[in-house]
Parts: sequence; C-alpha cells; structure tokens
Amino acid sequence: MNTERTITLYHSPNTRSSVALTLLEELGVPYELAVLDMKAGEQRQPAYLAVNPMGKVPALKHGDAVITEQVAIFLYLADLFPEAGLTPPLGDPLRGPYLRWMVFYAACFEPAVGDRALKREPGPQSQMGYGDFDSVIDAIDGQLAKGPHLVGKQFTAADILWGSGLSWTTMFGLIPERPAIQAYVARFNDRPAVARVQAKDAELAAR
Repeated sequence: MNTERTITLYHSPNTRSSVALTLLEELGVPYELAVLDMKAGEQRQPAYLAVNPMGKVPALKHGDAVITEQVAIFLYLADLFPEAGLTPPLGDPLRGPYLRWMVFYAACFEPAVGDRALKREPGPQSQMGYGDFDSVIDAIDGQLAKGPHLVGKQFTAADILWGSGLSWTTMFGLIPERPAIQAYVARFNDRPAVARVQAKDAELAAR
C-alpha cells in the first residue's frame, strides 16, 4: 500500500484530536501536526472550515484525501498501516466485532453519555438510537469483563478509542465506576504512547 503521502492531523491539545494523535503514536508512522488554537476560534475560520465544515477536530489530510469524524479517521489509519497490527484484517473472525465496537462508540456510547451529562430527558427507548443509558454501559462493561482488550487478545485501534473515551468519562464522573472499566482504563493509561501524547499536549498548551 502506498503510504508515501504526507499525513497531517489537524489538532488542538487536550481535545478529541488527542485520541487520534495517540493512534498515530501507536502506529509509529511519520505525521505532521496542524495545530489550531480553539480558544482563539481558529477552528471557525474559513481556512479550517474548508477542511471540516463542522469546525471540529480531529481532521486528517492524507494526500488529496480529507477524513473527518473520529471513528472514520481511526478506521482509515489502522487499515492504512496493517503492519502495525492495530486492526484485524478482512477475513479475520475478529474483524466484525472490531467494527461493531468502533461504531458502537460513536452511535451509542457518545450520544448516551451526552444526553446524561447535559441532563437531557431521553425519548422512548424504541425511538432512541442507543436504546437507553444503562444498556449501553452494561454492554461495554460486559465486553471489557472478558479482557484484557476489547476484542480478543489483540490490542487494536478500538482500544485506543475506548481507552481514551472511558478515561475522560470516568474522570468526570459521567459513567458509573465499575471494576472492569476501571481496570481497562488503568491498562490503557499505562501505555507509553499515552504518556507521549500527554507530554506533547502539555507543551502545545503551554505555547
């Protein structure tokens, strides 16, 4: 696969794009950062809106391809560098579960946590894409209890997505504390790539 084109991550420290930065660090591939000062509103300026009309990070540019949406970026990068072993290949029995939990994060977990955090009254279960909050938490908790990683014994890009997401939501008390989730978060935060991104974000924020 041709990976000679430059990878540019549009990034702002200590935001969702930090998760994509962690993925790049785990992949161990060259990349460039286009750092946005979100406090100054750079993400709402025409130059960046031409990249992502939603005015959000992360966004990824690879040659002529522009990819937005966190899960799409994860799927793209993990498939782009299969030699890193962060994605089950097509035909692997774990490929389906891997895709399931990647999409579950965006389709169910984030909306459920968002509604709960903002104290929005959810609609009837039959009309909610994620069903209900407790079912979402039970589902991920039950999956993590099988450990040590999200799908099988292989650490994948899904673990970076979920490890970061669960770190933030447990830190701020947005989801209940459960032993399987806490142990999973602790394992994730022990990874060297996480420490490297935290240090890089601290340096960028200090500027």
